[in-house]
Amino acid sequence: MMKNSRIGVVCVLMALVFALGGCSGEGEQQGVVARVNGRPITLDRLELKYDFMHLDSSFDAAPSVAQLKEDYGHLLGDLIVQELVDEELERRDLGVTQEEVQAAEDEVRADYPEDTFEQVLVEEYIDIDYWRQELRARLALEKFFSEVLRPGISLGYEEAEAYYRQHINEFYLPPRLRIYLVSGPSRDAVQSAVDLYRKNSSVDAIEGKFEQVEVRELRVREDRMTIAWKNALKPLSPGDATPVMTSESDFQSLIYLEKSPAKVLDPSRAYPVVEKVLVERKLREAFDAWLSDALAHASIEVSTHLLDDHGMPVQDDAAAEPQPSTAPQNAAPAKDESAAENATENATSADAAATAEEGGKKAEK
Repeated sequence: MMKNSRIGVVCVLMALVFALGGCSGEGEQQGVVARVNGRPITLDRLELKYDFMHLDSSFDAAPSVAQLKEDYGHLLGDLIVQELVDEELERRDLGVTQEEVQAAEDEVRADYPEDTFEQVLVEEYIDIDYWRQELRARLALEKFFSEVLRPGISLGYEEAEAYYRQHINEFYLPPRLRIYLVSGPSRDAVQSAVDLYRKNSSVDAIEGKFEQVEVRELRVREDRMTIAWKNALKPLSPGDATPVMTSESDFQSLIYLEKSPAKVLDPSRAYPVVEKVLVERKLREAFDAWLSDALAHASIEVSTHLLDDHGMPVQDDAAAEPQPSTAPQNAAPAKDESAAENATENATSADAAATAEEGGKKAEK
């Protein structure tokens, strides 16, 4: 969500300030680690989130009690915010429906061959019910941002123009080269394909003639090319091909097509990028304001087992904001203003095509 935000810390600290107090003694129900306006957050749920967050961890040593408390404190902050978001959506009659969850699950399943989705979850030790629970949480956050926060955000032309002028360097597009990459498992195969191209002056002539030889059209930023590619392309004229080169995994030849000069996006073409950056900034501010207000009016109780000796949650200042990272896609809006440099390259269809270095024209020969 918001990359450098400290909402995870603010959430629990402010919650405790406005809470009825930490659960303790007889008032602490077994298996419940917190309550948000009376709604329980269970230890099982917290443990599942912790386990999922550490699935890819290569650190085999057992964590200390202090580290566990700190980690659980971070995740509890996530769950508290999640409960507040869910409550707000329900209050507005915008709660995530089962149909929406099923549609999102079907979309994920479509990327897997039949009957392999559950197998992947089993191999990764992921409980499917928990996965669906986290998927629902991601959908809730997305709906909260798009249907609760976004309608209240406006952007004036003067504001966008001011940002454009203040960040003009972010809209600079460096020179690009358009090339064909001819690659294959053997030097002879690639050389034969290039020779046929030279004879016919068209890559279409290669199609279907050479098994396992692939031709891709790429648009490559000149400043991001490897030294080997730069040196090989430097003496070429449009239509020329480089000698066959050896890469780590195959053999390659580059066919030079054209060079696009450096340019700065004009304001009209830069506007979609500016809008994206400024809207995301305002969403971040709107979320912070909403959360502060929600916490000020919430009744939140936290188990004493997750508090330190001073009655505060065990967390450090580097805690990130809560986000449902267990879902198959990242949740909520993108990060910060630094996104402008990359987003600029996608501002128009022509520039979007220019950044699709791994896409473009593919043909297995």
